[in-house]
Amino acid sequence: MHQIKKIMAAIGFSDYAQGTFNYAADLAQILNAELIIGSVINSRDVEAVETISSLGYEVDGENYVQGVKEERKKMLAQIIEASSYDKESIKTVFRVGNPIDELLKITVRENVDMVVMGLKGRTDLEQMMVGSVAEKLFRRCPATVVSYRDEKQSRRLKKRIHIE
Repeated sequence: MHQIKKIMAAIGFSDYAQGTFNYAADLAQILNAELIIGSVINSRDVEAVETISSLGYEVDGENYVQGVKEERKKMLAQIIEASSYDKESIKTVFRVGNPIDELLKITVRENVDMVVMGLKGRTDLEQMMVGSVAEKLFRRCPATVVSYRDEKQSRRLKKRIHIE
């Protein structure tokens, strides 16, 4: 088994962001690995804002991206503060684009050995129809991908498994 030197927590700032961060930070401490936070602002959201702007509303894509980055930086600071991890040793990478493509690019550029990500709470029907960033990353990522589940998700999934 190769040594894990860099772990990326893919944080989408959902309800699972704190748990995903904590899990990745715990792994990084145990494995003495570098911790990187990867976060992607979806370009579809930016395009939607630009469409609204073209209709005469006073918003634009550039200000939207800057506002989201600032909001995410504040949220990340709170997440890190709530953990015991040394904030000075964390590298943060924000990108704008397709979340799957950008997370893959960060993984390669940063030479990441493991990606930790949470699952969004999609229903089974939504999952079948559109898939998820996690599912697509599992299939395409050159690094090991670990899926974090909190206790609530774990209980829900266990109920679906019928043991005879």
